[in-house]
Amino acid sequence: MAKPSLYLETTIVSYLTAWPSRDLVMAARQQVTREWWEKRRSHFDIYISQFVLEEAGQGDVEAAQRRLAVLKGMPLLTATDQVRDLAASLLRAKAVPHKALTDALHIASAAVHEIGFLMTWNCRHLANAETMETVRQVILAGGYRPPVICTPDELMGEYDHAR
Repeated sequence: MAKPSLYLETTIVSYLTAWPSRDLVMAARQQVTREWWEKRRSHFDIYISQFVLEEAGQGDVEAAQRRLAVLKGMPLLTATDQVRDLAASLLRAKAVPHKALTDALHIASAAVHEIGFLMTWNCRHLANAETMETVRQVILAGGYRPPVICTPDELMGEYDHAR
């Protein structure tokens, strides 16, 4: 049986490789991300895009190197005209704000390449329950199947956090 496909958005690798945070919410997300990485990542075929690599390479040089090291060798989805067109449709429909073009490109990459899940900690523009229906409608209107956009804690499967 084939593994489910998963698009790994940049925030996941950022939380995975960041120094431990003193902020309680960020620290909890870091812990869940590490648990998912250790216990569940092998259950998925993981893909990234050039957009993930570009974002991961920004900022502090040492942090960028850690992020890029984790991403090295992961299958890269192509930024096709269909991806760019679908991202533009997401922006036009205000499913994603214009200032968040890269987030629209993440969604479009996953949809066009028929990826089952888009995993992110970006709850403002990606894993946002208030905009998810508009995102879904735009993707369906484009002739694609929407990915399930979720956070790592939603993909822990039957894994018991307490163990």
